[in-house]
Amino acid sequence: MITISLCMIVKNEEQVLERCLDSIKDLMDEIIIVDTGSNDGTKQIAGRYTDKIYDFEWIDDFAAARNESFSHATMDYIYVADADEVLDEENRKKFRLLKEAMLPEIDIVQMYYKNQLANGTAYNFDREYRPKLYKRVRKFEWIEPVHEMVRLEPVVYDSDIEIEHRPLSNHSGRDFGVFIKHYGNGMRLSKRLHHMFAMELYISGKDEDFISAAEIFEDTLSDVSRSMDEIKEAMVILERAYRIQGDIESFFRVTAKDAASGPSAETCCELGEYYYERKNYDEACIWFLNAANESESILSIKTSGETPYSRLASCYENMGEKELAGQYLEALANIMSKKE
Repeated sequence: MITISLCMIVKNEEQVLERCLDSIKDLMDEIIIVDTGSNDGTKQIAGRYTDKIYDFEWIDDFAAARNESFSHATMDYIYVADADEVLDEENRKKFRLLKEAMLPEIDIVQMYYKNQLANGTAYNFDREYRPKLYKRVRKFEWIEPVHEMVRLEPVVYDSDIEIEHRPLSNHSGRDFGVFIKHYGNGMRLSKRLHHMFAMELYISGKDEDFISAAEIFEDTLSDVSRSMDEIKEAMVILERAYRIQGDIESFFRVTAKDAASGPSAETCCELGEYYYERKNYDEACIWFLNAANESESILSIKTSGETPYSRLASCYENMGEKELAGQYLEALANIMSKKE
């Protein structure tokens, strides 16, 4: 049987930490808590479960905090948990079986992360795989009988364990601050972080968040090294920011550029919203129909499904087209039922 170190980073988690640790404590051989500046009872609660509690000054860098937690681990594998996660009894049994039967060549185990759409978090699916269990010390080995090479890709096992994510609030505002601070310090967002920032903004950002982030995505449009995917993401964010600010000239300048390369569903929705706000429902319908039927989402799958269907129902209702409004409400209900 393998041994496991639980590694967590926490800050002001007194409302959820006990719930999390009670659900996994007996599956772990070591519990390591790295606190990044709690001023509530988090550390006192953690102290009931472990004496391996370490302080780490928060520097707006989650990777640095994770690395600090990993540095204290001593077991075969490391399990990463957030304080707002819970493992129910059925999945505790699955976890124990995994621990007993784990093959030594496995480097990473993925588990299903559930309830991701609560509180407007930046995900498009309610249930998807995440890497959760990592081999602490990885051995390199030669493979292939001829033209031999060192195996570099990790061996990943997709388990059927389901972790319930039960956040008490939306953490997007915290994440936006980290993105903006590091950009201000001269950090260039990687393609992955560029996508994550744009997606999180579009799904859960407030008006002021779009305005604060506009400069970052304006830089994307002038950066010749950025990919077309990144440019289209930037266009979507800027369209929303300009529409919010009432900068109509910039709004149509960016939407026209995106339309020239085949508009995303997000751009169609932004154009639909522009005309909807002005009660030009005929024109709004054209763009919402394009979002639903003629384009693809790049940040939020809602923009090619529930968002345009909801708006189409409202547009036709406002135009007195009750039958058409009812059809789109029915279609919307079907979309929502498939998500449950």
